[in-house]
Amino acid sequence: MCGIVGYIGYRQAFPIVINGLKRLEYRGYDSAGICIVNGDPFLAKQKGKVSDLEAFIGDRPLPGTIGIGHTRWATHGEPNDINAHPHESMNGKFILIHNGIIENYSLLRSKLEKRGYIFKSETDTEVLVNLIEYIYLKGNVTPEIAVRLALTKVVGAYGIVVINRDEPDKLIAARKGSPLVIGVGEGEYFIASDATPIVEFTKSVIFLNDNDVAVLQRNQMVLKTIYNQALEPNIQQIDIDIEAIEKGGYEHFMLKEIFEQPRSIHDTYRGRISSDPFEIHLGGLYSVLPNLTEAKRIILIGCGTSWHAALVGEYLIEDLARIPVEVEYASEFRYRNPIINKDDVVIAISQSGETADTLAAIRLAKEAGALALGICNVVGSSIPRETHAGVYTHAGPEIGVASTKAFTAQVTVLIMMAILLGRRRGTLTEERYRELIREVTLVPDKIEKILQSEELVKVISERFKDSRNFLYLGRGYYFPVALEGALKLKEISYIHAEGYPAAEMKHGPIALIDDTMPVVVIAIKDSSYEKIVSNVQEVKARKGVVIAVVTEGDTTIKEMADYTIEIPEAGEIVGALLTVIPLQLLAYHIAVMRGCNVDQPRNLAKSVTVE
Repeated sequence: MCGIVGYIGYRQAFPIVINGLKRLEYRGYDSAGICIVNGDPFLAKQKGKVSDLEAFIGDRPLPGTIGIGHTRWATHGEPNDINAHPHESMNGKFILIHNGIIENYSLLRSKLEKRGYIFKSETDTEVLVNLIEYIYLKGNVTPEIAVRLALTKVVGAYGIVVINRDEPDKLIAARKGSPLVIGVGEGEYFIASDATPIVEFTKSVIFLNDNDVAVLQRNQMVLKTIYNQALEPNIQQIDIDIEAIEKGGYEHFMLKEIFEQPRSIHDTYRGRISSDPFEIHLGGLYSVLPNLTEAKRIILIGCGTSWHAALVGEYLIEDLARIPVEVEYASEFRYRNPIINKDDVVIAISQSGETADTLAAIRLAKEAGALALGICNVVGSSIPRETHAGVYTHAGPEIGVASTKAFTAQVTVLIMMAILLGRRRGTLTEERYRELIREVTLVPDKIEKILQSEELVKVISERFKDSRNFLYLGRGYYFPVALEGALKLKEISYIHAEGYPAAEMKHGPIALIDDTMPVVVIAIKDSSYEKIVSNVQEVKARKGVVIAVVTEGDTTIKEMADYTIEIPEAGEIVGALLTVIPLQLLAYHIAVMRGCNVDQPRNLAKSVTVE
């Protein structure tokens, strides 16, 4: 969740660290802090955003070529100056930044208090930095050994960077369950929670694995495990353009990412769909396709928006490939003692590839002998490294906390998988197979057309920006879209919203409908169109206000609804990719009109790396 940045080299560290924190602020923005080493370390931290930290520091010069920084998403202790990172040990020997949760912190804190340690904050991080110091002083060992020994005593997840006052020319970094990337330069090293603060300086990176410890000096890196086993660094090249992590003239990252979807969807199927004749090639699944094709059951797991994508995947795979599919919240799956068979296939879906619950669910599936696959966006992240095989979405960096292009890219991958499996299992004819592929290739142009309705969405947003509740209805493939539309509105505008299967409205939610309740209905002309028409009539009979997403040229619902947003005609299998676009725009513009922070909504963070 939190964002970590570190630098050691020949450049001035402060601008690298502070700009890196801005790049990582989507991971947490409750408080921020830095430590710059130039002789005696300078430490500053402040409640609020990185800009508040900058304002607190002001114009004072901060020379030094070693530094660390942190932007926080609060777990232990409320957001305030004291609980902000970096944390300093009681005797001042160590300064530490941390992402993750130390689960046995209470026991460790109690033991340290009995040994005379006094704590200033409520955080588990201060416990860890004091534990390191206690081992260092009591055992008379090196800082590196103190860090490694301390980490053998903690239970939980961590990504940490440590400074020791007695050896101020070193940074010590370690991870378990919380991502850390090391950028490798000439006479310099960069550390970050992900690659976004690093790419403008180097494309060469090392992704730390669990239990790895890196000891960094300007011209040297030593990599080992916490148990002192030497490791050979695996340096990889990353392919991220600096423009991809800038706003590019848009007011918010979220709006930029909504408008990027024609390109991101195209990039997701580019190289995987050939057009003459239409064929699908998913190279990342090549070695496991026989297992996937013969699967008795597929389990799709995810959290939040990725769970909604998984629901679309359930409809797709069962419809096209006729394989039974179950969709699970990763957080529930891992704790409810699920039945997992060796001929099951478990597919984890995650934008970041670091979602803690999803990673734990994958490990559970592997322990049971199931085939574990991944669908994620971030190259080199933990899920691709934990799974047997998988598919990258190629959506590009997604900075807005509310996911948009990641959802449509995930659904695009699931569509391709379902079509490919349907053809291999003989449930799709050759003609139908090629027709469905062609439908996918037409999606980017159709989304471009939908995005032209933004002005109409602004009008609707102005009308409903002060509403207190929204209801979203959809059937079949569009029920998960209703859930996703409601989630987007909740996340960024703080308006209560619920998504429901349209037929279930009569089993409870209809009691809420009156002339102040906007009801968003996904009313596309498909196999259940007549039923959705009836649902709209039921809403109108109770004086509900209807906003309908309809197929271009529709007149029936247009006569009943208060507002309609048209989308181009398309087959059901790609319908989710099209109908979600106006719902994303609606949530965005309502949030902007309400004065909400669209890219950094309260209490949320982009990558949920803690349980």
